[in-house]
Amino acid sequence: MNTRKALVSGLALCAALATSASAETEMGIVVKIGGIPWFNAMEQGILERAEELGVSAEMIGPTSADPALQVRAIEDLIARGVDVIGVVPNDEAALEPVLTKARDAGIVVIAHEGPGLDNVDWNFELASAKGFGEAHAELLCANAEKPGSYAVYVGSLTVPLHNAWADAGVAWMGENCPELTLVGERYGVAESVDDSRSTTLDLIAANEDLRGILAFGSQGPIGAGRAIDERRLTGQVHVMGPFSPGQGRQLVQDGVIAGGYMWNPAEAGRVFVTLGNMLVEGAEVAEGTEIEGLGVVSPDAETRNIITDNLLEINADTVDGLAEQGL
Repeated sequence: MNTRKALVSGLALCAALATSASAETEMGIVVKIGGIPWFNAMEQGILERAEELGVSAEMIGPTSADPALQVRAIEDLIARGVDVIGVVPNDEAALEPVLTKARDAGIVVIAHEGPGLDNVDWNFELASAKGFGEAHAELLCANAEKPGSYAVYVGSLTVPLHNAWADAGVAWMGENCPELTLVGERYGVAESVDDSRSTTLDLIAANEDLRGILAFGSQGPIGAGRAIDERRLTGQVHVMGPFSPGQGRQLVQDGVIAGGYMWNPAEAGRVFVTLGNMLVEGAEVAEGTEIEGLGVVSPDAETRNIITDNLLEINADTVDGLAEQGL
């Protein structure tokens, strides 16, 4: 009888060990908003890389760019006991408490576009904030008739990276292109085509000397471009910023959007999964570590930031090829 009990106990232990060994690493990545081309491409990258690595990963896209919805999604992932939580923040400060809770639960936390977050294992960027903002400012200065004015759009006034790009762009303009002056401060409309369009129409009506719009947020150039096209101001008011080439290709070809720079959101999705899997498996990220999608990195251990420059230029010569890649 004791032998039989020992045998049953041993079989149960083996079954438990087998179940544990076969359990997939589980990841959930919470983005700013669902249903727009930029994050659709990111989701594709997440799913492709998860299949390659044999892990489980999903993207959660809230119905609006509301930080409270991101907090709720992260709370749900904590309750599920996932191994990795990724986030593209709408408001860094609003997320700090729930990310602390996640890390206290032993969950790996990775951010993208969240360079000021404290409660993360790592935040990664495919473009430096200064370089990204300045590149767009240079494009504006090169295209716009002078003198005149320009406006700046961001996804919202709490999106940290958009505002860092805007800060860099405005500073560059002040030093290098003083003939163009800033209209107002900045407008938090660039995650909505409709809001960007209506804001642009208002600015055109109120500012006869409007020469350009720096739109940091993937829907901003699209909405602004549509407004300029409606008012038949192509070539007079220039739009530049990051956007999905497939969504904006016709506006670029028509000369309505002057161009911009981007990184590949699908690649960012792949990096979420690659880095998450590395950290779950105990890998260290240090000077000279090579991470697929980022290259050989020089991480900042104090700020927990991994910043690289993997920019793609969007213009009339490149937009079709980028769009055909599904971007």
